[in-house]
Amino acid sequence: MKNMNQMMQQVKKMQKQMEKAQEELKNKTVEASTGGGMVTVTANGHKEILSIKINPDAVDPEDVEMLEDLVLTAINETLKKADELASKDLGKFTGGLNIPGLF
Repeated sequence: MKNMNQMMQQVKKMQKQMEKAQEELKNKTVEASTGGGMVTVTANGHKEILSIKINPDAVDPEDVEMLEDLVLTAINETLKKADELASKDLGKFTGGLNIPGLF
């Protein structure tokens, strides 16, 4: 029974550490740019887009589709980096297991 109590204490401690790590992800940022820096997107570790910067030279009324593609690509790359950040930060608690809903 003593081992079970120790194990439960360790689980609670690890849970608190994971909660802290998840909260810290909100303060960490990732960034991606496309088109040689024409579009830059910044997000936090919770996959919230914080900013989108568009170089005025990227705005061509004759080619709106190019700008849309640049924005879409930058957003997707930024979200991928946010996933990688979360996996790295929280992976130390899960031992590399991908637990659905955790991140």
